[in-house]
Amino acid sequence: MVRDDRELSWERFQQHEFPMPSPDLAPYVARYWIAKWDYTQRYRQLIVPYPNVHLSFHHGGAEVHGVSSRHVFKELDGSGRVFGVAFRPGCFRAFLGGPVRAITDRCIPAAEVFRDLPDEAEVHTVERMLRANLPARDPRAQLATEIVNRIIAEPGITRVDALAGQVAMSVRQLQRLFADEVGVGPKWVIRRYRLHEVTERMAAGARIDWAALAADLGYADQAHFVRDFTTMFGESPTRYAERY
Repeated sequence: MVRDDRELSWERFQQHEFPMPSPDLAPYVARYWIAKWDYTQRYRQLIVPYPNVHLSFHHGGAEVHGVSSRHVFKELDGSGRVFGVAFRPGCFRAFLGGPVRAITDRCIPAAEVFRDLPDEAEVHTVERMLRANLPARDPRAQLATEIVNRIIAEPGITRVDALAGQVAMSVRQLQRLFADEVGVGPKWVIRRYRLHEVTERMAAGARIDWAALAADLGYADQAHFVRDFTTMFGESPTRYAERY
């Protein structure tokens, strides 16, 4: 796939802000995000997935976006603004009222989940709405969030069975917990954060032995590593490294 060269100079066309939530909402919200853009020609924006459910406000409408299992592209044209809420992994089931896997790779109207949606999306208006919809804390959601945080913090976690042993659960119990509370499986989450570490190595200019790296990350072979990287980032790791 031919990629748009404007990806490498996106700061010329886009502005991003990441306000943090108030302390009472921090258990549920990882961050807010505000994206503004101005393009004279249509642009395909690459969206790389993380295990967060998002609530977005754009053009007077609001949508809930489930976790994407792979990269997606959004078309931007002219000038625009989006205000978004990134929920902590594991913290959206209580808002949704059902398993988060039900909205994986889906987008639904926010009015199906939230009441009293604001006409103008700013931090204070969105936080007022979130407080009006705030659910009770759920121990299973807290557990799922803690396990995701462990995956992020411990690069040595590369296998689901090893993770299950660390948290005193069976593999099946862990898979069920993630399907219900996160929306994707623990294997997906592990691979996503280990691949993020790969891009950080690239950004640091490290010389990478791809076969050895694939083995370090728990892949059976280099081909499986390349397939997963391409699914997440829209191009092979060697092509990604060449462009960036």
